[in-house]
Amino acid sequence: MSKNLVIVESPAKAKTIEGYLGKDFKVASSYGHVRDLPKGDNAIDIKNRFKPTYEVTPDKKEVIKQLKSLVKDSEMIYLASDDDREGEAISWHLKEVLKLKDEQTKRIVFREITKNAILKAIANPRQIDIDLVNAQQARRILDRLVGFELSPILWKKIKAGLSAGRVQSVAVRLIVEREREIEKFNTKSSFRITALFDVKGKTLSAELPKKFDSQQEAEDFLKKCIGGDFTIENLEKKPGKKSPAAPFTTSTLQQEASRKLGFSVAQTMSVAQKLYEAGKITYMRTDSVNLSDDAMTAAKNEINSSYGSDFHQSRKYTTKSEGAQEAHEAIRPTDFSKHDTSGERNEQRLYELIWKRAIASQMSDAQLEKTVATIKISTTPEKLIASGEVIKFEGFLKVYLEDTDDEPDDEENGNKGLLPPLSIGELLNLLELKGKETFTRPAPRYTEASLVKKLEEMGIGRPSTYAPTISTIQKREYVIKESRDGTERDFVEMKVSNGQFSKQTKKEIAGADKNKLFPTNIAMVVNDFLVEHFPNVIDFSFTAKVEKEFDDIAQGGQNWEDMIGNFYEKFHTRVELTANVARADINNSRELGTDPKTGKKVIARLGKFGPLVQIGEQDDEEKQFASMKKGQFIENITLDDAMELFKLPRDVGNFEDKKIVAAIGRFGPYLRHDSKFVSLGKEQDPLSITEEEAVQLIKDKRESDEKKHIKSFTENPEIEILNGRWGPYIKMGKNNFKIPKGKEAESLTYDETIEIIENQPIKKKGKFTKKKA
Repeated sequence: MSKNLVIVESPAKAKTIEGYLGKDFKVASSYGHVRDLPKGDNAIDIKNRFKPTYEVTPDKKEVIKQLKSLVKDSEMIYLASDDDREGEAISWHLKEVLKLKDEQTKRIVFREITKNAILKAIANPRQIDIDLVNAQQARRILDRLVGFELSPILWKKIKAGLSAGRVQSVAVRLIVEREREIEKFNTKSSFRITALFDVKGKTLSAELPKKFDSQQEAEDFLKKCIGGDFTIENLEKKPGKKSPAAPFTTSTLQQEASRKLGFSVAQTMSVAQKLYEAGKITYMRTDSVNLSDDAMTAAKNEINSSYGSDFHQSRKYTTKSEGAQEAHEAIRPTDFSKHDTSGERNEQRLYELIWKRAIASQMSDAQLEKTVATIKISTTPEKLIASGEVIKFEGFLKVYLEDTDDEPDDEENGNKGLLPPLSIGELLNLLELKGKETFTRPAPRYTEASLVKKLEEMGIGRPSTYAPTISTIQKREYVIKESRDGTERDFVEMKVSNGQFSKQTKKEIAGADKNKLFPTNIAMVVNDFLVEHFPNVIDFSFTAKVEKEFDDIAQGGQNWEDMIGNFYEKFHTRVELTANVARADINNSRELGTDPKTGKKVIARLGKFGPLVQIGEQDDEEKQFASMKKGQFIENITLDDAMELFKLPRDVGNFEDKKIVAAIGRFGPYLRHDSKFVSLGKEQDPLSITEEEAVQLIKDKRESDEKKHIKSFTENPEIEILNGRWGPYIKMGKNNFKIPKGKEAESLTYDETIEIIENQPIKKKGKFTKKKA
């Protein structure tokens, strides 16, 4: 029997920590939260100062039973959940559920899982911080009240199954407003002048520092330069420097992992959690850029050892955000001497990124020298500029350079390297002078990471809420993350070369998007409804103000019941007023015009399974429907676009004496043949796909289905063994089951398959149950 019981959140963490403590300590896991507000309207007693009722979640009843047994055999209980509001609340809930006495309970915190940190925490216990608990409680209760009262309004007024939330609805609003901004953007063209010169066998790039608004102006300039002399009028060298970025916070880690590694926000947090629990990095939920004195010393030693003392420069960073907790640390390696780590490939990649960023933050500035050459043209007063940059001392660039969210711009790709040797008065040999038509671009659509950055800048959400918010708005189908092809457009390019002027029209692809967040039609309708009827809930500054109030509660500066009371009174009045708004007044449909054939109205609206266009009024028994394509919106689809959709379903041809039909359904465009369905890819249009292309797709689908199928059983056709993305698995109905290691999928008998199914739990509505085959 161990005298001391340490309760942590995750089993992986428990395993690591138990290795650091002696035989007098037993480490167990609560597997995260153990209690929550129950579903239904009895969770919060609004009349009694918003008193919450908590219950142990069904999947944690067995965990609590085991922990109670361990508590009974222990003299001292150390609650060691994470060092943030969420972790403090977990400790408080554990104390309440396990009925722990004050004298036998200690709260310990650490932000890295190393032997020193754990022993230091054990030696410096404290009591549960009720202010932190109340801040978490206030967030949970407020968000439940908002969701619980808003969601039914959305069901009644717009569509069943919708949800709203204080932070998620603000995030959706940002994406909707950006989409409308892009839609309304008027592209303007201008002409950029660039030149290429031959300097003793090396190429020199230069540029006119202004653009011409019209093609005629650009053409006149180029023609003026024919036969002109180009000489170096001035050379100017300027010293410069680059400084490293601060170590990672949760937000900047999510942004940089997205840019450099292509990780989603959720993936970044999942991989970082594994690194933290294995003791390799400090806690990954933080808004502080601070490094401890010990960490700074360790970084200094590693820099001096690996790169030399010239590369070290001690730096203290301070966080700009008001609510940041400077006592916490930025995300960093627990051991700077380990440049890489073992584990899965993604763990190695993320660790390397964290190590580089943290070590670079304590390194010297990079010393640069920028050279600017001014080029005189004999036939015009305009001058060309060539600039180059050379690194005189690498400093932190030896290890790391931060990426940006700015989209690559061909227009700004000037010569960033070293210029060839030049001298004032030198005559240059012109290879080519070019005038290219360029176009203004709207603000880009958000990526997951740039949306997190925007929310953080606006003071909305905190490190623990970014990833869940981004996941929720996608899960609720308000937002979809995908890549979309751009559209082809013409541009004019003019050249002067060998004393001759030429002009031609070329084509380019514009507006392509990779892994961007797009709003759905339902997002636009719900957003407009909330903006009109609940302006406070979805107001950016108000949402940030609420976050600030949570921070005040955490610091003991405000009473949580008063804070919720102030919010709820106005909010609930709004709910009651909005309940009286007629459904017909909600803007979720739009009249497009008249059907040329029937003379009936053509309407775009939200249907049960998504956006659609309709010929005829709602009470017309002969009304026709057609689903909208991805990327089409109720608010801007045209009558011509709608009439194209009514050409579907479309007979494409025949195959094996059976008709092939192309259509658009709930899950996008598809082909139907012999009662089977084949999805169309984004490169295939149901309105134009040929019979030959359709037949090939049907054959390809059959072939992939055959490869997927390993075996089935006559005893129960519902059970199949299939090949999946991660290897073979058993499928029974809608449930999938892993095949244990050492078992060959092809040789499994029916009885062995049933035994595997019987012994694997399936998750259903928050509970784990055993499947009866």
